[in-house]
Amino acid sequence: MGTVWRVRCAVPVAFDTQALRAVIARRLAGLVAELSHWEPASRLSRFNRAAAGSWVKLPRDFATVIAAGLDIAARSGGAFDPAIGRLVDLWGFGPRPHTRVPSDADVAGALAVSGWQRLAFDRSAGWLHQPGGVALDLSGIAKGYAVDAVARLLWEQDVAHTLVEIGGECLGLGVRPDLDPWWVDIETPPGADIAPLRVALHGLAVATSGDYVRGRHTLDPRTGRPAGAVTSLSVLHPSAMIADAWASALTVLGPDAGAALATREGLAVRCVYRVEAGVREWLSPALAAMLA
Repeated sequence: MGTVWRVRCAVPVAFDTQALRAVIARRLAGLVAELSHWEPASRLSRFNRAAAGSWVKLPRDFATVIAAGLDIAARSGGAFDPAIGRLVDLWGFGPRPHTRVPSDADVAGALAVSGWQRLAFDRSAGWLHQPGGVALDLSGIAKGYAVDAVARLLWEQDVAHTLVEIGGECLGLGVRPDLDPWWVDIETPPGADIAPLRVALHGLAVATSGDYVRGRHTLDPRTGRPAGAVTSLSVLHPSAMIADAWASALTVLGPDAGAALATREGLAVRCVYRVEAGVREWLSPALAAMLA
C-alpha cells in the first residue's frame, strides 16, 4: 500500500508479540495480494486486465470492499468511485508517475472507460463483471478496510485493547493500560489557525483526506480532475473502511455539497476548507454532538 502500519496494544507481559507481529504481517500481505493497484500480480490487477465481457470471482475481502465502494459511490452521486484506475494512472497518482498535466482529450478518454456504473456485481455470489477497459483503484477505501481487518484479527487473538494505524487511518478498541481511551489528534493542515481537535477512539475509527502532504491527489471521478476546495477532511465512524471512503467522497464534493451530504448521512465530519482569507473549519452536527 506504499505506507506503514503500527499497532499499539495492551497485553499480558508473557504475550508473544513477535508471533502476533507475524500474524499481522501475513494478513496485510494477503490484502495487498488482493487489493493492490501497485502489484501486477494482485487480484485487482488481474481483474483490470480481464477480457471484455468476462465475469471474475472475487475472494471475500475483495468482494467486501467492492460492495462497500459501490454503495458509497451510489450514495455520494459518484463522488467516490472504485473504478477510476485509468484516471489515477493518467495523473500519475498510481504506480506509474507522470511529469505532465493530462490534456483534455486524455482526461476524456480515461473518463470514457471509467465509472462505477459500468460495473455489474453479483453480491450474493461475489462475481464482478468486466465490461472492457475498466480499471479498479481502491486507494480511497483499502487502507481503511485493512485497519478493520487487523483490528478484527487482534480481537480473534484475544487482544481486546488496541490502536491500529495504517497510513494515518486509525481504529481504537478497548482502553489503554492506564484505562484512558486511545486519544488521537485529528490532523490539521500546517499553518492553519484552527484549534486542535483530540478524539477518543473507543470502538471508533478516524480517516482523513487532505492535500497538505502529497498535494492535490484526490481525483473527482465526475470530472477526471483533482478536487481543490478542501484541504483536510476527517470522518469518524465505527468502521475505518467506511470512514476512509466517505473522507474521499466528501473531499471531492467540497464544503457546501459535502456538508449537506454529511448531515443527511449522519456522518461525524470535520472539514477544513479554503476561503479568500485563509481556511475555515466546519463540524457536522453528528461530530458536534459527540464533542458536546
